[in-house]
Amino acid sequence: MTLLRTGPRGSELHRIERDGAVVTVHALDPEGDADLLHSWVTQPRASFWGMGEMTRDEVRDTYAFVESLPTHHAYLVRWDGEPIVLLQAYEAQDDPVSDAYDAEAGDVGFHFFLGARGPAGGGVWRLLGPAMVSFLLSGSSARRLVAEPDARNAAAVARVVAVGFEIGPRVRFDSAHGPKDAQLVFLTRTRAAERGVLI
Repeated sequence: MTLLRTGPRGSELHRIERDGAVVTVHALDPEGDADLLHSWVTQPRASFWGMGEMTRDEVRDTYAFVESLPTHHAYLVRWDGEPIVLLQAYEAQDDPVSDAYDAEAGDVGFHFFLGARGPAGGGVWRLLGPAMVSFLLSGSSARRLVAEPDARNAAAVARVVAVGFEIGPRVRFDSAHGPKDAQLVFLTRTRAAERGVLI
C-alpha cells in the first residue's frame, strides 16, 4: 500500500492532458532544481513559505533533507513543460501538524507554492488544482488530503476551497519554521470523486 508516490529525481510521476494543456508532476531534483526554487522562495510574495533568507545552497540542502525522509516528498509541477508549482507532501501522522488535529491513517498533508503564473489568460488553477489533488490521492492508501496554509494566507485558502476542500479548525502548532497559526482544510477521496475533482 502506497501513501506517497515517489521516483528517481526529475522523473515524471503523473500526467494530465486536458483542454490542450499538459500538467505533469515530477519528483523534485534538489540539485538540478535549486536555482529555480531559490528564485521562487526568496520572492517577497513567498514570505509564508518561510525560506526568504536562505541561500541557494541552503534551499538545495533543505530539499535534499526532505527527500531523505520516507514520510515526506517534494515535487515540481509543470504546465506544458514549464515549472509552475512547488508541491510538498507528507504523511500527516508523521508531521508536526498531527499535534494540531487527530491525524488518521491515510491522511496526506501537503503544501504548494505557485511559483509561476502560467499561460496568459488566467484560469490556470481550474486545471492545476484538480491535477494536484488527483496526484496526491493516487497513492493506493491515500484517503484524505489535509492542508494547513498560514491562516493569514487568504489566497491559498481560497484556492483549495475552490477545488472542494472543507474548512476545518484554525490551529496553532510548532512547524519546522517555528510556531504557526494555520487554517486546516480537508478533502476526502470520496468528496473529491463526488465533486468531479479527480481527473
